[in-house]
Amino acid sequence: MKSLRVATCQFSVESDIDSNCRYILKQMRQAAEQNADIAHFSECALSGYAGVEFKSFVGFDWDNLKAATQTIQAAAKKLKLWTLLGSSHRLTGAHKPHNCLYVIDNGGKIIDRYDKRFCTGQQKPKPTLDLAHYSPGNRPVTFKIKGITCGVAICYEYRFPELYRDYLKRGVKILLQSFHNARKTTVADDDYNIWQTIVPSTMACRAAENHLWISANNSTARPSCWPSFAVRPDGAIVGKLKLHTPGVLITDMKLDPTLFDAPGPWREASMQGQLYSGQPVSDRRSTDRTGL
Repeated sequence: MKSLRVATCQFSVESDIDSNCRYILKQMRQAAEQNADIAHFSECALSGYAGVEFKSFVGFDWDNLKAATQTIQAAAKKLKLWTLLGSSHRLTGAHKPHNCLYVIDNGGKIIDRYDKRFCTGQQKPKPTLDLAHYSPGNRPVTFKIKGITCGVAICYEYRFPELYRDYLKRGVKILLQSFHNARKTTVADDDYNIWQTIVPSTMACRAAENHLWISANNSTARPSCWPSFAVRPDGAIVGKLKLHTPGVLITDMKLDPTLFDAPGPWREASMQGQLYSGQPVSDRRSTDRTGL
């Protein structure tokens, strides 16, 4: 039975790149000590989150971010640890950066980069929220570890089930989703209880709909809506860290075909447009929609 040991990492993401880097390196070591195959970090874990930890990218220290990223790459190589690193990726000219996840292999190389596709906010008449600071991406990213296909997503994208169906079609068995539901700038008092409920329940639903493992992490900056957790393909949340507390959650994500999969018999057909199970009947009492 194929299995991947995932380290779901959380800490308080700050505007201080050096502080973030120290936490990331510490938790990478903790993950490696527990024989994890991959360390998974939250949205903008290294760079900090524009509009949340800092007002804008004006005067941002891109050279320091690059140096810190290279330090993390070197650590991934030394520890032989795959690392999914939340950060920001600079573009050219006046183009806004990407809110991204760097896929760093266990040799320390960046083998791909996922750019957040569904950024929060509106584009017109004036960009708001994420779109005021970031350029959206437009492509999925998958990669394989130990023969298991992994996919990645970022935060707000949990609201779009189409992304998960697309990843399922691409053979993804483990989804690594990085969040940042923290700080007063993003967590209104009225929304706190909603997000506290809706994120874990939605991720459990996404896992069960598609029979995927999911690693979901979050910043622990106060107030954080929920702590990092892992979801089994049957929808059960099988591990959870402590709210507002740095930590590393280790989960052995085994591809167990015996796990409960309620929609399994009809999932493929439904994805092809057959939106019913079994065999329809030809019967006049069936086609008569108004009779008793």
